[in-house]
Amino acid sequence: MRFVPAVLPGALAILVCSCASKPCPTVSQTSNAPAVQATNTVAATPLILEKDEGERRAVRGWPGHPDPGETFILKIDPKNGGSQHLVFISADIRPGGGIDAHRHPHADEILYFTSGTARVHVGDLVRDVHAGSTVFIPAGTWISVSNIGPDPISSVAIFSAPGFEQFMRAASAREGEPNVPLSKTENDELMKDYTGAVIYKEP
Repeated sequence: MRFVPAVLPGALAILVCSCASKPCPTVSQTSNAPAVQATNTVAATPLILEKDEGERRAVRGWPGHPDPGETFILKIDPKNGGSQHLVFISADIRPGGGIDAHRHPHADEILYFTSGTARVHVGDLVRDVHAGSTVFIPAGTWISVSNIGPDPISSVAIFSAPGFEQFMRAASAREGEPNVPLSKTENDELMKDYTGAVIYKEP
């Protein structure tokens, strides 16, 4: 997910992926992106995580926004907890920051804001929302978020199919590891490889 830079660039929302009655399609079933390899998954294991626990990553810079973005946490996915149906990511959006307009072609999404004030554009709707607000984004619907308040926004997102977490991994670095900005070629390849998971609106 690409974030609109604030004073410090980047930002992030959160997501959970789930499929109710049948297996969710992998990214490779909906695009040219590689599927999660069996060697990268683990047997499903119960987890209890504190707010700051999980796989902490920082968004890599990209053309036009070379500085690293904010840190986000992959909490539950095929590699963390071994869930084949759920993905949960947590992160904050700094004041003045946001989430660039994008859509998920094959997954419904729910955003839930636990703090802050956001201006949300979803489909033809525009609304300012606050802590406790929920936004439903049907598959293929454009969504963007701006932090219009003085405080960071904390949010969670829920998806009906996995895949977006693979994009997030590919567009980030583990916290504490070198964070090298994406080249234009790398960025273009990333956007092409994960079109089954996310499509960003052209500026």
